[in-house]
Amino acid sequence: MSGDSSNPGILQVSVVGGGIAGLTAALALRRNGHYVQIFEASEAKTEIGAALGVSPNALLVLDHLGISKENLKGVPFHGGVFIDPESGESTVSRWPMAGDIINRAYVVIGAIYTGNSSVPRQAKAEGPPVKLRFGARVTACDPENGTISLNSGEIVRADLILGADGGGHSVIRTHVVGEVQKMTYSGVACFRTVFEFPERPELRWLTEEIAGPRTFASKEGPFRMLLIYPCRDGKLLNFVGFYDDPMQDLNEWSPKASREDIIARFQGFHPKFLSVLDLPPHSEILKWRLGVLPLLPTWIRGRAALVGDAAHASLPFLGQGAAMAIEDAGAIGCLFPAGTRPKDVPERLKAYQDIRKERGEFVNTGSVEQLQHMRSGGSFGRINTVGMARLYSYDTIKTAQQCYQERFGNNLPANFVHSRL
Repeated sequence: MSGDSSNPGILQVSVVGGGIAGLTAALALRRNGHYVQIFEASEAKTEIGAALGVSPNALLVLDHLGISKENLKGVPFHGGVFIDPESGESTVSRWPMAGDIINRAYVVIGAIYTGNSSVPRQAKAEGPPVKLRFGARVTACDPENGTISLNSGEIVRADLILGADGGGHSVIRTHVVGEVQKMTYSGVACFRTVFEFPERPELRWLTEEIAGPRTFASKEGPFRMLLIYPCRDGKLLNFVGFYDDPMQDLNEWSPKASREDIIARFQGFHPKFLSVLDLPPHSEILKWRLGVLPLLPTWIRGRAALVGDAAHASLPFLGQGAAMAIEDAGAIGCLFPAGTRPKDVPERLKAYQDIRKERGEFVNTGSVEQLQHMRSGGSFGRINTVGMARLYSYDTIKTAQQCYQERFGNNLPANFVHSRL
């Protein structure tokens, strides 16, 4: 790894996984002057067919890291429109959020269509460049000694290891927790794709009245729900179709699907949504089976910690998966400023777990409760004003900085930047 490893205030950091959590954490640590390597198993990172929500709590972190929300090419969400799947009639619902949240966020909720590497590339270039190593699959980790083993046979030592290697098969999680932790299948799968979104009269129902998602949800029978909303400055349209799937077709399961598969699954829904399926495709249609990670006994061990889905993979029904990953990264950046010594790492990781684990688990369990509510006939987005405030008004940067001051002294390093609130 490049850089002056003899400098006692600069850490050598290994980030395993090049998704939102890993890249954002790498950016936060780079800005503090640390030398960071990202180990990504895939040979290349390209755009994927999914949009993600960037809620006010995540925007606070991105602002702190120097990422302009204008560069995210987001589309504001001010509420949503619920469409009766039988009659096609619409009901407008505005977000019941307090004024201070709206004022702080400015863009209430944005959706972006992104390849995994876009977030840090939009940030201001500060600190030593991050080394991104593609095709570097991590096969083992020694948290106590700070080493990871690669499929090439190389052993890499670091002062800090961050496991951002996803929810399903996290190598770092297995070594941190001490045993394999498998995702629990939710009983729900979904179609996901993105369409080109030209202006057409028959599609005005997707943007008129209020900016936000359009939702069709079954009232009786097996759970089925369509979620449709613009992204990428309104030039693309994100499409998700959730449905009950008891996993009876395992032998015939394919991750790829067609327009006809969607139509067959959503028979009986008002044909209004069919005009969306006629749009030019921007990505292929994929099928995902949705799972949730059990609550873990610990996120840390020795010099290693889990971030993002590796720590708290949740279902998408609160729209907070990416936000939690970004919050984790923001907290890590605050707790490991320039001047952090290798011997400080274990205690800093304890602080990280103390301020992040309960919140990550709140979203994890809340997403399961939301699905249970919808499968019993309840509405999408049932969370009340108090719950929304708990999600959206949370300030990760302020919380982490206060924790740093209380535990590690009030004399902050010179480059320790306070949140701009």
